[in-house]
Amino acid sequence: MESIGPLEQSLHAARARVLADLAAGEVAAADVVSMVEDSVVQRRWWVEQWPEGAEFVAGLVAQDVQDALLETYGRWPLCPVCGSGDPHALEVEPELGPDPYWVCHKAGVKVAAVGSLGTAAGGTFPS
Repeated sequence: MESIGPLEQSLHAARARVLADLAAGEVAAADVVSMVEDSVVQRRWWVEQWPEGAEFVAGLVAQDVQDALLETYGRWPLCPVCGSGDPHALEVEPELGPDPYWVCHKAGVKVAAVGSLGTAAGGTFPS
């Protein structure tokens, strides 16, 4: 059995983390999963060119999917922290760095690590 190299491990982990967040928000429909797969394909090329960037892939895939969803569905993920005012999306920070988090800039707080949105709102997350 052939072992999976670090590049594939980082891509699989990024895919799993973003899918977990999508599932937490109940937006993991087939077309949305396809957006994740498209991003992973694009990021595979990117990280092949810059292997040191493998630890940044989860945040980049999350941002890619967030951008794709904005074009077709609207803002995602919606902030679970701010209960009043206009609904707004969380943002990934750092934009290019390890250990990405979903952040509410309006409240100035880290909400959850990418892949952990389900725990940020007691197991459910508004979509």
